[in-house]
Amino acid sequence: MSATPAASSVIVAIDGPSGTGKSSTSKAVAAQLGLSYLDTGAQYRAITWWMLNNGVDVADPDAIAAAAGKPSIVSGTDPLAPAISADGVDASGPIRTPEVTAAVSAVSAVPQVRERITDLQRTIAAEARGIVVEGRDIGTTVLPDADLKVFLTASPEARAARRNGELKATDGKPVSDLAATQQALAARDKADSSRKTSPLKKADDAVEVDTTELTLEQVVECVVTLVEKAAADKAGTAENAADMEKAAR
Repeated sequence: MSATPAASSVIVAIDGPSGTGKSSTSKAVAAQLGLSYLDTGAQYRAITWWMLNNGVDVADPDAIAAAAGKPSIVSGTDPLAPAISADGVDASGPIRTPEVTAAVSAVSAVPQVRERITDLQRTIAAEARGIVVEGRDIGTTVLPDADLKVFLTASPEARAARRNGELKATDGKPVSDLAATQQALAARDKADSSRKTSPLKKADDAVEVDTTELTLEQVVECVVTLVEKAAADKAGTAENAADMEKAAR
Protein backbone atom coordinates (compact mmCIF):
# COMPACT_ATOMS: atom_id res chain seq x y z
CA MET A 1 0.00 0.00 0.00
CA SER A 2 1.71 3.22 -1.13
CA ALA A 3 0.34 6.63 -0.19
CA THR A 4 -0.35 9.34 -2.73
CA PRO A 5 2.46 11.93 -2.60
CA ALA A 6 0.23 14.70 -1.27
CA ALA A 7 -1.18 12.64 1.59
CA SER A 8 1.83 10.49 2.40
CA SER A 9 2.40 11.80 5.93
CA VAL A 10 -0.96 13.27 6.89
CA ILE A 11 -2.72 12.24 10.12
CA VAL A 12 -6.51 12.29 9.87
CA ALA A 13 -8.88 12.05 12.84
CA ILE A 14 -12.47 11.05 12.05
CA ASP A 15 -14.86 11.15 14.98
CA GLY A 16 -18.59 10.77 15.43
CA PRO A 17 -21.27 8.54 16.93
CA SER A 18 -22.37 5.15 15.60
CA GLY A 19 -24.33 5.01 12.37
CA THR A 20 -22.85 8.09 10.74
CA GLY A 21 -20.81 6.11 8.23
CA LYS A 22 -17.60 6.59 10.16
CA SER A 23 -16.03 3.17 9.65
CA SER A 24 -16.99 2.79 6.00
CA THR A 25 -15.81 6.31 5.22
CA SER A 26 -12.53 5.98 7.10
CA LYS A 27 -11.59 2.69 5.45
CA ALA A 28 -12.51 3.93 1.98
CA VAL A 29 -10.59 7.20 2.38
CA ALA A 30 -7.51 5.39 3.68
CA ALA A 31 -7.66 2.84 0.86
CA GLN A 32 -8.13 5.50 -1.82
CA LEU A 33 -5.22 7.61 -0.58
CA GLY A 34 -2.92 4.71 0.33
CA LEU A 35 -2.92 5.51 4.04
CA SER A 36 -2.97 3.24 7.06
CA TYR A 37 -6.24 2.85 8.96
CA LEU A 38 -7.05 2.38 12.64
CA ASP A 39 -10.44 1.43 14.07
CA THR A 40 -10.15 2.53 17.69
CA GLY A 41 -13.62 1.29 18.54
CA ALA A 42 -12.46 -2.24 17.71
CA GLN A 43 -9.70 -1.87 20.30
CA TYR A 44 -12.19 -1.03 23.04
CA ARG A 45 -14.41 -3.88 21.88
CA ALA A 46 -11.44 -6.25 21.92
CA ILE A 47 -10.49 -5.46 25.49
CA THR A 48 -14.15 -5.74 26.49
CA TRP A 49 -14.40 -9.15 24.79
CA TRP A 50 -11.23 -10.30 26.57
CA MET A 51 -12.65 -9.24 29.94
CA LEU A 52 -15.93 -11.05 29.32
CA ASN A 53 -14.01 -14.19 28.34
CA ASN A 54 -11.72 -14.00 31.36
CA GLY A 55 -14.31 -13.60 34.08
CA VAL A 56 -13.85 -9.89 34.74
CA ASP A 57 -16.97 -8.30 36.22
CA VAL A 58 -17.70 -5.61 33.64
CA ALA A 59 -20.19 -4.00 36.03
CA ASP A 60 -17.36 -3.31 38.50
CA PRO A 61 -15.11 -0.36 37.52
CA ASP A 62 -12.44 -1.46 40.00
CA ALA A 63 -12.27 -4.94 38.48
CA ILE A 64 -12.08 -3.43 34.99
CA ALA A 65 -9.30 -1.07 36.07
CA ALA A 66 -7.30 -3.91 37.62
CA ALA A 67 -7.48 -5.93 34.40
CA ALA A 68 -6.91 -3.07 31.96
CA GLY A 69 -3.20 -3.72 31.50
CA LYS A 70 -3.36 -7.50 31.16
CA PRO A 71 -4.36 -8.38 27.57
CA SER A 72 -2.19 -7.78 24.52
CA ILE A 73 -4.29 -5.88 21.97
CA VAL A 74 -2.90 -5.82 18.42
CA SER A 75 -4.50 -3.87 15.58
CA GLY A 76 -3.85 -4.36 11.87
CA THR A 77 -3.78 -1.10 9.88
CA ASP A 78 -4.56 -2.26 6.35
CA PRO A 79 -7.85 -0.58 5.35
CA LEU A 80 -8.60 -3.43 2.95
CA ALA A 81 -8.19 -6.08 5.64
CA PRO A 82 -8.42 -4.52 9.13
CA ALA A 83 -7.66 -6.96 11.93
CA ILE A 84 -7.80 -7.03 15.71
CA SER A 85 -6.58 -9.62 18.19
CA ALA A 86 -6.51 -10.07 21.95
CA ASP A 87 -3.70 -12.19 23.41
CA GLY A 88 -3.01 -13.54 19.95
CA VAL A 89 -6.60 -14.63 19.28
CA ASP A 90 -8.44 -13.15 16.29
CA ALA A 91 -11.27 -11.06 17.73
CA SER A 92 -12.64 -9.57 14.52
CA GLY A 93 -15.88 -11.55 14.70
CA PRO A 94 -16.45 -11.95 18.45
CA ILE A 95 -16.17 -8.22 19.17
CA ARG A 96 -19.38 -7.57 17.19
CA THR A 97 -21.60 -9.76 19.37
CA PRO A 98 -24.53 -8.26 21.37
CA GLU A 99 -22.75 -9.15 24.62
CA VAL A 100 -19.75 -7.01 23.74
CA THR A 101 -21.94 -4.22 22.40
CA ALA A 102 -23.85 -4.13 25.68
CA ALA A 103 -20.69 -3.93 27.80
CA VAL A 104 -18.29 -1.80 25.78
CA SER A 105 -19.52 1.60 27.00
CA ALA A 106 -19.01 0.65 30.65
CA VAL A 107 -15.58 -0.80 30.01
CA SER A 108 -14.38 2.07 27.82
CA ALA A 109 -15.51 4.64 30.39
CA VAL A 110 -12.97 3.40 32.96
CA PRO A 111 -9.98 5.81 32.97
CA GLN A 112 -7.37 3.05 33.17
CA VAL A 113 -8.79 1.42 30.05
CA ARG A 114 -8.86 4.69 28.13
CA GLU A 115 -5.28 5.49 29.19
CA ARG A 116 -4.08 2.06 28.06
CA ILE A 117 -5.83 2.17 24.69
CA THR A 118 -5.01 5.84 24.07
CA ASP A 119 -1.30 5.13 24.53
CA LEU A 120 -1.61 2.27 22.06
CA GLN A 121 -3.41 4.47 19.53
CA ARG A 122 -0.79 7.21 19.75
CA THR A 123 2.02 4.69 19.26
CA ILE A 124 0.36 3.27 16.14
CA ALA A 125 -0.25 6.74 14.70
CA ALA A 126 3.32 7.83 15.40
CA GLU A 127 4.74 4.79 13.62
CA ALA A 128 2.57 5.23 10.52
CA ARG A 129 3.71 7.45 7.65
CA GLY A 130 0.13 8.57 7.11
CA ILE A 131 -3.01 7.28 8.78
CA VAL A 132 -6.77 7.68 9.13
CA VAL A 133 -7.84 7.10 12.74
CA GLU A 134 -11.53 6.78 13.55
CA GLY A 135 -13.19 6.93 16.94
CA ARG A 136 -15.03 9.17 19.34
CA ASP A 137 -12.26 11.18 21.00
CA ILE A 138 -9.47 11.18 18.41
CA GLY A 139 -9.51 14.87 17.53
CA THR A 140 -10.07 16.01 21.11
CA THR A 141 -7.88 13.67 23.17
CA VAL A 142 -5.89 11.03 21.29
CA LEU A 143 -4.48 13.12 18.43
CA PRO A 144 -5.29 16.77 19.17
CA ASP A 145 -2.58 17.86 16.70
CA ALA A 146 -3.94 15.82 13.78
CA ASP A 147 -3.51 17.48 10.39
CA LEU A 148 -7.24 17.15 9.72
CA LYS A 149 -10.16 16.54 12.05
CA VAL A 150 -13.54 15.49 10.71
CA PHE A 151 -16.71 15.01 12.76
CA LEU A 152 -19.45 12.99 11.07
CA THR A 153 -23.11 13.41 12.02
CA ALA A 154 -26.46 12.11 10.73
CA SER A 155 -30.11 12.19 11.76
CA PRO A 156 -31.25 9.65 14.38
CA GLU A 157 -33.43 7.94 11.76
CA ALA A 158 -30.59 7.58 9.25
CA ARG A 159 -28.22 6.30 11.90
CA ALA A 160 -30.70 3.67 13.10
CA ALA A 161 -31.32 2.46 9.56
CA ARG A 162 -27.60 2.14 8.88
CA ARG A 163 -26.93 0.39 12.17
CA ASN A 164 -29.66 -2.14 11.41
CA GLY A 165 -28.02 -2.78 8.07
CA GLU A 166 -24.68 -3.40 9.78
CA LEU A 167 -26.26 -5.83 12.25
CA LYS A 168 -27.95 -7.74 9.47
CA ALA A 169 -24.70 -7.95 7.55
CA THR A 170 -22.91 -9.22 10.67
CA ASP A 171 -25.17 -12.05 11.82
CA GLY A 172 -27.29 -12.71 8.74
CA LYS A 173 -30.56 -12.14 10.57
CA PRO A 174 -33.02 -9.41 9.59
CA VAL A 175 -33.27 -6.49 12.00
CA SER A 176 -36.47 -4.55 11.59
CA ASP A 177 -37.11 -2.70 14.84
CA LEU A 178 -35.75 0.73 13.97
CA ALA A 179 -37.27 2.30 17.07
CA ALA A 180 -35.35 -0.05 19.36
CA THR A 181 -32.13 0.55 17.46
CA GLN A 182 -32.64 4.31 17.62
CA GLN A 183 -33.23 4.07 21.37
CA ALA A 184 -30.08 1.99 21.82
CA LEU A 185 -28.03 4.52 19.84
CA ALA A 186 -29.41 7.38 21.94
CA ALA A 187 -28.43 5.53 25.12
CA ARG A 188 -24.92 4.91 23.75
CA ASP A 189 -24.61 8.58 22.77
CA LYS A 190 -25.58 9.66 26.28
CA ALA A 191 -23.07 7.29 27.86
CA ASP A 192 -20.25 8.33 25.53
CA SER A 193 -20.97 12.07 25.76
CA SER A 194 -21.34 12.17 29.54
CA ARG A 195 -18.37 10.06 30.64
CA LYS A 196 -15.77 12.00 32.61
CA THR A 197 -12.76 10.71 30.68
CA SER A 198 -12.51 11.66 26.97
CA PRO A 199 -16.20 12.13 26.20
CA LEU A 200 -17.58 12.04 22.67
CA LYS A 201 -17.60 15.59 21.33
CA LYS A 202 -16.62 17.58 18.29
CA ALA A 203 -13.18 19.22 18.40
CA ASP A 204 -13.32 22.99 18.04
CA ASP A 205 -11.29 22.87 14.83
CA ALA A 206 -13.02 19.83 13.29
CA VAL A 207 -14.91 19.99 10.00
CA GLU A 208 -18.47 18.75 10.55
CA VAL A 209 -20.00 16.66 7.77
CA ASP A 210 -23.69 15.74 7.95
CA THR A 211 -24.02 12.44 6.12
CA THR A 212 -27.83 12.09 6.39
CA GLU A 213 -28.60 12.80 2.74
CA LEU A 214 -25.28 11.69 1.30
CA THR A 215 -24.25 8.39 -0.24
CA LEU A 216 -21.08 6.72 1.02
CA GLU A 217 -19.35 7.70 -2.22
CA GLN A 218 -20.26 11.34 -1.68
CA VAL A 219 -19.00 11.33 1.90
CA VAL A 220 -15.74 9.69 0.84
CA GLU A 221 -15.26 12.22 -1.95
CA CYS A 222 -15.84 15.07 0.50
CA VAL A 223 -13.35 13.74 3.05
CA VAL A 224 -10.73 12.87 0.41
CA THR A 225 -10.90 16.48 -0.79
CA LEU A 226 -10.42 17.71 2.78
CA VAL A 227 -7.47 15.36 3.30
CA GLU A 228 -5.76 16.45 0.10
CA LYS A 229 -6.17 20.11 1.06
CA ALA A 230 -4.80 19.46 4.55
CA ALA A 231 -1.85 17.57 3.07
CA ALA A 232 -1.13 20.39 0.60
CA ASP A 233 -1.28 22.96 3.40
CA LYS A 234 1.09 20.86 5.49
CA ALA A 235 3.53 20.50 2.61
CA GLY A 236 3.37 24.25 1.95
CA THR A 237 4.06 25.04 5.60
CA ALA A 238 7.04 22.69 5.64
CA GLU A 239 8.41 24.23 2.42
CA ASN A 240 8.07 27.74 3.81
CA ALA A 241 9.82 26.70 7.01
CA ALA A 242 12.68 25.20 4.99
CA ASP A 243 13.01 28.39 2.93
CA MET A 244 13.13 30.52 6.07
CA GLU A 245 15.80 28.26 7.56
CA LYS A 246 17.93 28.61 4.41
CA ALA A 247 17.50 32.38 4.45
CA ALA A 248 18.61 32.55 8.06
CA ARG A 249 21.90 30.75 7.37
